[in-house]
Amino acid sequence: HSVTLVCTESTAQLINQEGTVVRFPIRGREELVEVASQGLEGSLAASVPAGVDPADFDLVVLGMQESQYGSPGVRELMARIAASRTPCLAIMNMPPLPYLERIPGLSIEPLKRCFVDPEVWDGFEPGLVTMASPDPQAYRQPGEAKNILQVGLPTNFKAARFEAEEHTEMLRNLEADIVDARFDPGDGALEIPVKLRVHESLFVPLAKWPMLLAGNYRCIKRDEMIPIRDAVHGDLDATREAYAWAWELCTRLGA
Repeated sequence: HSVTLVCTESTAQLINQEGTVVRFPIRGREELVEVASQGLEGSLAASVPAGVDPADFDLVVLGMQESQYGSPGVRELMARIAASRTPCLAIMNMPPLPYLERIPGLSIEPLKRCFVDPEVWDGFEPGLVTMASPDPQAYRQPGEAKNILQVGLPTNFKAARFEAEEHTEMLRNLEADIVDARFDPGDGALEIPVKLRVHESLFVPLAKWPMLLAGNYRCIKRDEMIPIRDAVHGDLDATREAYAWAWELCTRLGA
């Protein structure tokens, strides 16, 4: 596969010169396994938003925080993506508005105030936007270069199908290729424990909503940030209430 990462100019230069490194915890191994892009088949490049033509690609993966899509340069790229009608897979915590439009009976207009810049999503055809639950967790260690990422929770991306079968088939082919992939760190081929799982249900990506609302989102206080542990265990009754509310919301939507 060929992949182009869209990022800032300095990060793009770094990736184009040195590639990327992703560190995975592997069961049964004490040390993290480093996967360097420069030693892999396929190709990896990086570009600033202005240098990308979405029509050149089969799939766009939306992996930034929702608030960043209205940034200068990115906003214009989003308009080009919508115009190109290239299928988009979001791996965001915040479901994109076009994906939410696919949920039967859900009124989108009242939800727009929840988005920093809802107009970014104008022009996207709902059937061309799907979502994966953001289960895997990765982060950059303090002091590390921007092309080095460490996986903390190696689980699967659970994606809902696209509206069209041809686009869903593309996801299934990608799913199969990831299942078949092996990496040899020098002492034998390994299976990397982060997969893509494609589901028929539109609601599979919402599976983490109760957890996110009961834990992650309650870390954000008016004047400070607190650890997830404190958000959850600081008031267990409030945590249970938030979890149950999100669960009920998902079931009322049809999950």
